[in-house]
Parts: sequence; structure tokens; C-alpha cells
Amino acid sequence: MDQAKEKWSSLDETAKYIGVTKETIRNWIEKDLVPAYKVGKQWRFRFSEIDEWIKSGASAKIVD
Repeated sequence: MDQAKEKWSSLDETAKYIGVTKETIRNWIEKDLVPAYKVGKQWRFRFSEIDEWIKSGASAKIVD
């Protein structure tokens, strides 16, 4: 999908999309492990970047 046309996703939508809790994603953001963008006070994500992050294996290297 063209990123310019891709809808930005919320923290809640992204957590549901990849099957983890919002707190888990917040922890990953804090450690700069997941592709995320701060818009005002909210975090936003692109599913295409999340998919690529997972496919790259970077998500498998996370140890909490």
C-alpha cells in the first residue's frame, strides 16, 4: 500500500492487530524497539511498517 494513502493506526488498533497489550507496545516504544510516531500526545503507527518490522525479525529479538 502507498504510505501516503495509508491510514494511521492508534495504539489500541495496533495492539489488537499484532495480538499484544497496549502496555507491551508502550514498553517497546520506551525502548525505541517498534516503529511509532508521536502525534500530539498520541502514538500512531502504520501497519505496513509494523508488518515489515515483524518480517525483519526485529520483533523476535525483544526480551522484556
